[in-house]
Amino acid sequence: MSVVLTEFADGIATITINRPEARNAVNRAVAQALADAIDEFEARPDIAVGILTGAGGTFSAGMDLKAFADGEHPVLPGRGFGGLTERPPAKPLIAAVEGWALAGGFELALACDLIVAATDAKFGLPEVKRGLIAAGGGVLRLPKTLPYQLAMEIALTGDTLGAVRAHQFGLVNAITEPGQAIRTAEALAARIAENGPLAIRGTKQVLSQAIRYTDADAFRAQLEIVRTINTSADALEGARAFAEKRPPVWRGA
Repeated sequence: MSVVLTEFADGIATITINRPEARNAVNRAVAQALADAIDEFEARPDIAVGILTGAGGTFSAGMDLKAFADGEHPVLPGRGFGGLTERPPAKPLIAAVEGWALAGGFELALACDLIVAATDAKFGLPEVKRGLIAAGGGVLRLPKTLPYQLAMEIALTGDTLGAVRAHQFGLVNAITEPGQAIRTAEALAARIAENGPLAIRGTKQVLSQAIRYTDADAFRAQLEIVRTINTSADALEGARAFAEKRPPVWRGA
């Protein structure tokens, strides 16, 4: 059976790490399969948003240490850990987290744009407990999401952060009963997929880059993206559909 499963329906891609016997630990095969799944997600014009999850009640325990000890490296050049952390997709991606999201597993979740988690889910960067640094984006992305002091506490102690507390600080968008993270993620994805595909992609592009800029630089940086989208056929269709009190029919152009 494939180590990564994909499903494409109703404008949504669902990508599942499928190694439950290894707590969905990421080896080279998983990294390559995830990269291939992301490429298909990006290439399909009928798909607007994706969900990343893990099979068997665990999101991912991170790098497969047994495979690593045998010389495998689940880092792809230019794409990072799991084929994702250094080059997330241009389309929005939701992490649906059950159980553990640890080390590289947490870094995969942080590479996503939104996180839905079960109330008993736990996140953590335990690398320091092994004398390592969470170099797959963990220490880079965590302080952009959590208050500085809390991000430092998690990164320096290696202790876990529960989903309920993570939700209180904005790391998690929605919390659910155990076993329901994928359903809640699907509902959130459906709300996104209703919107104009060009606008979805462009909005993510501007929003994800905004932290890098001063206000003046940000307005200049978004100008070409906004001009392209606001003069598109979809923009005109959105206005006409509103005026005619009907659902829009998106063309992605």
